Amino acid sequence: MSGPGRWSTPSRRAVELRGRQSECAQLDQLLESVQAGGSRVLVLRGDAGVGKTALLDHLAGQASGYRVARASGVQSEMELAYAGLHQLVARMLHRIDYLPGPQREALRTAFGLGPGSAPDRFLVGLAVLTLLADVAEDHPLVCLVDDQQWLDRASAQVLAFVARRLEAEPVALVFAAREPGPELAGLPELVVEGLADADARALLDSALPAPLDARVRDRIVAETRGNPLALLELPRGLTPAELGGGFGLLAAVPTSVEDSFRRRLDALPAATRTLLLVAATDPVGDPVLVWRAAGLLGVGADAAAGAVESGLIEFGARVRFRHPLVRSAAYRSATVEERQDAHRVLADATDPDADPARRAWHRAQASPQPDEAVAAELERSAGQARDRGGLAAAAAFLERAAMLTPDAAPRVGRLLAAARATRDAGALEPALRLLDAAEAGPLDGLQAAEIEHLRGQIALVRGRGADATRLLLSAARHLTPLDPAAARETHLEALGTVVWAGDPDDPEVARAAAATARAAPPGPDPPRAVDVLLDGFALRLTDGYAAAAPTLAEALRLLLELDVADDDVGRWLRLAGVRVGTMVALEVWDVEAWHTLAARQVRFARDAGALVPLQFALNSLAAAHLLTGELTAAARLLDEDRLIGEATGNPPGGFSAMTLAAWQGREPEATALVRAHTRAGNFATYAGAVLDNGLGRHDAARDAAWRAFGRDQIGVGAFVVPELAEAASRTGDEELVRDALRWLSERTRLTPSEWGLGIEARVRALLSDGDTADRLHRESIERLGRTRVRPQLARSHLLYGEWLRRRRRRVDAREQLRTAYELFDAMGMEAFAERAGRELRATGGTVGKRTVETGGELTAQEALIAGLARDGLSNPEIGTRLFLSPRTVKYHLGKVFAKLAISSRAELERVLPGGR
Repeated sequence: MSGPGRWSTPSRRAVELRGRQSECAQLDQLLESVQAGGSRVLVLRGDAGVGKTALLDHLAGQASGYRVARASGVQSEMELAYAGLHQLVARMLHRIDYLPGPQREALRTAFGLGPGSAPDRFLVGLAVLTLLADVAEDHPLVCLVDDQQWLDRASAQVLAFVARRLEAEPVALVFAAREPGPELAGLPELVVEGLADADARALLDSALPAPLDARVRDRIVAETRGNPLALLELPRGLTPAELGGGFGLLAAVPTSVEDSFRRRLDALPAATRTLLLVAATDPVGDPVLVWRAAGLLGVGADAAAGAVESGLIEFGARVRFRHPLVRSAAYRSATVEERQDAHRVLADATDPDADPARRAWHRAQASPQPDEAVAAELERSAGQARDRGGLAAAAAFLERAAMLTPDAAPRVGRLLAAARATRDAGALEPALRLLDAAEAGPLDGLQAAEIEHLRGQIALVRGRGADATRLLLSAARHLTPLDPAAARETHLEALGTVVWAGDPDDPEVARAAAATARAAPPGPDPPRAVDVLLDGFALRLTDGYAAAAPTLAEALRLLLELDVADDDVGRWLRLAGVRVGTMVALEVWDVEAWHTLAARQVRFARDAGALVPLQFALNSLAAAHLLTGELTAAARLLDEDRLIGEATGNPPGGFSAMTLAAWQGREPEATALVRAHTRAGNFATYAGAVLDNGLGRHDAARDAAWRAFGRDQIGVGAFVVPELAEAASRTGDEELVRDALRWLSERTRLTPSEWGLGIEARVRALLSDGDTADRLHRESIERLGRTRVRPQLARSHLLYGEWLRRRRRRVDAREQLRTAYELFDAMGMEAFAERAGRELRATGGTVGKRTVETGGELTAQEALIAGLARDGLSNPEIGTRLFLSPRTVKYHLGKVFAKLAISSRAELERVLPGGR
């Protein structure tokens, strides 16, 4: 490529890699698949020097007629967000204006090409996916990423996101890594091992200038384990005397491949070594910057000759080392003072306006001792990194700033800031280590409370509910005389934690925490949303539903009206407090408020790049979709949660995944998830009750639901009571049904809603007979039909149909059961659909062909794409919604049209079920 936006197409050339026939054949097959229009992803895994880079070179050389993009991870650039990704797509950025608006702005912001708030990392991933697909429209595209283990975290996550979503694009994405990062878990792998002995001996012979004793040769082959780079580098620089008999050679066998490169570097002139050090220290590969910096150390142009002649480095449009280990050797063989000098001149040569973060990082690495000016610059750069969505980079900058801070007090503040950013980025153990360092102090009262607060939040994520509650309550008590407003926020967080993750069989802990919160100083006048929310939540735990209902309703109203973009409390609410808000929405039976708050939390957690809160938010929004029967949408959110968990090493949320499996009737998976997530308490019990009711195991469903009902956990009753009432009715436990009705009646009297009233009418029908039962069943269906709670609507049709069949009203029963079956089937609720189908057949009815959504003719993904296309969304809009490229959407729509025997989007309205 000779300029931005222009590509060079590699010509086909024969590259013989000794002993790599099998690996090369697999790579050639990969190219053929891409040439045929499919996408392929592959991870080459193997030790340093084993030949991964050579295989990438082979792939590039064989890619005749393809476009090839390359990037390499660099250790010194791991803290710079999106640096590796920029390497890969830099030549494509002339196409950025063709991306959909949100994707374009996210990518521009990520690369610092324009202003904007922190980009949604998954929107950046979608932008890259769309960009690659667009580039591949003209020619198949091969993307090669070397040394993936050294990619910055943001780039690694985005490229893993893209790798899992390539489907119909003619794109190959091939990674090479010594030990692939967790982001690549589960992707196809090709393990690259040392050469077989015969090939290793032949390769070593080709590198020797003189014959070598066969026994010595065999020992070298064994000691290098057939590592090609070790075999090739080993003889370089040795004298004939050292080679004679092989004894000198044996003494020179390096402990690593890098040692052999270091030996060759030692033989170069001092000026050449300095030039290579500067080039190794600057991972960008900008020759202008490298020469400018080297000039500041008095290195002239003639210094390059020896390095180039030795084949260690190339100077062209970019500075490129022969192998990453050459770069590593050049850097590691220098003294500490020499490295600091290299960082210093690179900082001086870097434009502070164009790249302030990289300049600050070089200045920090150049500092031999604490320096407040450098620490302050690094702290400012951390803010810029955060603004671009690089929380991990921000955390690294803040940690380094703390280490360079000469005074203890500001050092503690920077350590706490680093711990917060590290926690939000999902790195929990490093965050705890930073808190340990901060505790060395000296601490003021606020900082001590902040440490407890952060430790409590981390304990919650790690599933240690009791520890989290204790730490958060302690933090709230310590904050009370110092910052009453913050104390109230922390009290609310503690209450949410004790309800969410505490021991469900020990309600006294929750009541004691609520009593402590009520004793805290009152909030400001007029009260903030968080203050009313705290009062309502505490009242609910101490005095019961009737006392708390008006305050809870008012808190929910204030929470929904809060302008989180401008309110300082908004940030706390959207990242932590909305967990409590969603519980309150369920307490007052407001499904729309729950969906709004959960969607808001997802959006703001993404904007902040806060991966730990994002995982909870995704589960909460998925649960909202499950409540309304949108199982495919819920599954996509849970897939995102899983991907974040893989990227951060933190477990997925889990509580919505088990509920999804339960509604789908997938018994083995649901049972395993319930057992694995017992810490989810009542939510695990609820999922078990759903599964058992769907499978007709009403005794087990009753017992499970009764355990959760007796605990009366905030935000759970709306789920549990319908399961309890149905199971108790089917097992003849009328008194238990009456308990459920009394619980419901109190709530519908104080906070009436069509959802709650519809469930109440159904439970009353279960306790009635004759015309009264008939009327109540129909009232339940009518009320629930005015809500988005489709699973409960289907349940009311099912129970009404079962009641009618038992009274031998077969025709009427058939109508209700067919409606129930079609609803369950359309939502993918397999067990309930089968139960309704059995009842329908018992009335003499027939069960029709399964609908497209549950996998009759269309897959679940095809059905979802078809539904969105029917609703008028364009391919780019569908791609944005589902994290797919427009080309992949087009590909799936082609399959939809073929399966449904139609030729246009206009016909989708005719052949698909009605919109949701």
